Amino acid sequence: VLAAWQRPYLNIFKHFRVEEWKRSAKEGDVAALTDTRMKGTIYRIRGSNPASSYLQLPRAGTQSLGLTGRYLYLLFRPLPRKHFLVHLDVATEENQVVRISFSNLFKEFKSSATWLQFPFVCGAAGEGTARRGVPGAAPADARWTCLVLDLPSILALYLARSYSHLRGVKLCCNLLVKNLCTSDLLFEPGVTLARARLGDLSCRGVAPMPRELAFPVPKGQKWHDLYDYIRY
Repeated sequence: VLAAWQRPYLNIFKHFRVEEWKRSAKEGDVAALTDTRMKGTIYRIRGSNPASSYLQLPRAGTQSLGLTGRYLYLLFRPLPRKHFLVHLDVATEENQVVRISFSNLFKEFKSSATWLQFPFVCGAAGEGTARRGVPGAAPADARWTCLVLDLPSILALYLARSYSHLRGVKLCCNLLVKNLCTSDLLFEPGVTLARARLGDLSCRGVAPMPRELAFPVPKGQKWHDLYDYIRY
């Protein structure tokens, strides 16, 4: 059961006050920037190799975030023509730590008892090209993406383990990151509150994106024409 302080969702950057760097750590070229298009602060992590530049929560590897929400949301954009890497450390009911990584460096899916590696294919603005489906450096016009990871399902499917909680997150270069959040609700971008009520999506656990997690959509445009939504 989700603890009260984590409901209905937990904005990780806000809750752990990332910008103060007291409960989070940064290494290498990590900068907070104001992005007018995204209407807020974003974090840019860049470097020549993943070990040299990263943003990490919590600060020490011995600590744990202790977040129990089923879904992890990562709002990010790969830097053009670069490779990026993200590590999530999750704990199982048996108290084993499993690392879930995804990157456009990985050519294929690999797994061991303690590590799952997912290849990530970056979407481009003019989708429909033949290179979709091939991991590799992000395209020049890589899109902002809302990546949703169903952590209990991933552990159950690949390792036959039961999920307990999210211990830590390490965002390595080369990325722009807007936000990170956990929730038991499945947020659907482009769904309005009115439509959610009308279609009674709430009984399926589907809810509209909370404002602080939403990407801005200019008047007259559609969310899915501007951004990518990927669920694992």
